[in-house]
Amino acid sequence: MNNFHKIFVINSQKINLMKKILFICLTIIASALIVFPAGAQSQQPQAPPSSTAKIKWLDFEEAVALNKKKPKKMFIDMYTDWCGWCKKMDAATFINPVIVEYMNQNYYAVKFNAERKDTVAFNGKQYKNPNPAGTRSSHELAMELLSGRMSYPSFIFLDENLNKVTVVPGYRKAPEFESILHYIGEDAYKTQKWEEFSASFKTTAVE
Repeated sequence: MNNFHKIFVINSQKINLMKKILFICLTIIASALIVFPAGAQSQQPQAPPSSTAKIKWLDFEEAVALNKKKPKKMFIDMYTDWCGWCKKMDAATFINPVIVEYMNQNYYAVKFNAERKDTVAFNGKQYKNPNPAGTRSSHELAMELLSGRMSYPSFIFLDENLNKVTVVPGYRKAPEFESILHYIGEDAYKTQKWEEFSASFKTTAVE
């Protein structure tokens, strides 16, 4: 075998060896890509979960019973089944996490259908619907709590002794509603005018 042939054979062997090494390297890289395909995705930031907390709504009778054991202010959402703005309050303001948290901590929250058909006992008196078979017939307790001003939604605030503090009529967005809850909940209504309190209140609720 001449020198040229020897060199050719040696070079061929080196080339084959390099091909094998390159093949092995590519195989390892491909395997890594197959085993860990989601590695880059795991580094992407995830959106924070939405709040699932809800207002702990009670029946009027339940709230009265709880108040006897542990006195707390009562919030009453006076609504009707046909009231569009009542549904808007449920879908927007009442699910705001700031509203939910403060309401659950400071009030017994009550849903009261102003046209309910049954009889309700309160403060030693029986209240009923004078025309339960009729349409849009107001319940006697609803009429008393609203002083005959039957507009919906209306929000009634009772103190710890179940005396009426005030009635707030109409749809309210979360920031404004937050200030109202604090105004009553902190007893600020006893010492401050609403205009003064609302002007200085720093809301944390976002629409």
